[in-house]
Parts: sequence; structure tokens; C-alpha cells
Amino acid sequence: MMEETRAKLVAAARRAFSEKGYAETSMDDLTAAVGLTRGALYHNFGDKRGLLAAVVEEVDGEMAADAMAKAGRRGGSEWDKLLAEGSAYIEAARNPEVRRIVLLDGPAVLGDPSQWPSQNKCLAATMRSLESLAAQGAIRPVAIEAAARLLNGAALNAALWVAASDTPDDVLKDAVATFEQLASGLLIESGRGK
Repeated sequence: MMEETRAKLVAAARRAFSEKGYAETSMDDLTAAVGLTRGALYHNFGDKRGLLAAVVEEVDGEMAADAMAKAGRRGGSEWDKLLAEGSAYIEAARNPEVRRIVLLDGPAVLGDPSQWPSQNKCLAATMRSLESLAAQGAIRPVAIEAAARLLNGAALNAALWVAASDTPDDVLKDAVATFEQLASGLLIESGRGK
């Protein structure tokens, strides 16, 4: 019952935050839309901010999973997949739901995205990829955690830039190309295409 209540609230909040934005979403309207009370919201999430955190975690997690899936479908080397994941994450900024919830309202309300649990999962995945590439001799000797944080930070900031832009399609091309160029500085020339 509790999981069902949480799921209803997250789904309703996801719709409302995507359509109206966090600030304009009324908790009374949101809870009434799913036949629940504010008490259910407070019991499950503490407050509106806690509900946003749950929605951001869900949407951001889906965003990262979609990026990984797209990278897997593109194929290529482990390096190619790592670049494709970063590029797909940046490209997701054009999705209106991702743009509003994760990239605009999320940081404004929840603070530094690098501290979000979903971002830390991405960081761990990037570190594993870089460790594997280092073991293969495909990347330059580098502090793995530092490299992973910088790659993830570059992808996140590029996505934030795209989301905030009045011309996201124009910005996207430059953001992805420059992300890939910066990331490629880690690659040992002979490691290309491995």
C-alpha cells in the first residue's frame, strides 16, 4: 500500500512538475488528482522538496539508463560507448520533461546535482569504464576518480547549457562536439578504436 501511494504521488508530481514547473505546482491539486491527502505526501516524502527529489531521482535515473542503452545500440569500442553515453546524456536535455525537472528545477531547488544519488550512480559507472580502459592501456595515466568527475561534470554542464538555451538545437551540436573533443584528450592515440 505504501509503495502504491508513493508511486501515485511520484507519477502525479512528475506530470505536474513537467507541465507547470515546481514553483507553480500546488500540492493540494496534485494530491487531490490522485485521491490522496497532503498527509500522504508529507508521510512519504516529508514535503514538496522531498517529492521533487524522488521525481528527479526517477527521471535522472531513466535519463542515464537511456544514455547507456543508446550507447550500447551504437556499438563500437568501450571508449566509443563511453563517449556515446556522455553525448546521449547531453542530448536528453532537449526532452521537455528532463529539461524542466532535472536540469532547471532540480538544481534550483535541490542544489548541486553532483551530490544527487542518481549522479553518484553515473559517476560510479564512469569510473568502472575508465578503470577498464586504463587496464587495457587505452587511456593516459590519470587519477580515475578525477577523470570520471570531470567527464560527468562536463556532460552535466553541457546538458544544463542546452536546457537553459533559447536555441537548444543550435547549442546541442557545439556541446556534444566539444564534450567529445575534451574527453578524447584522455585517449592514447594508439587506443583509438580499441
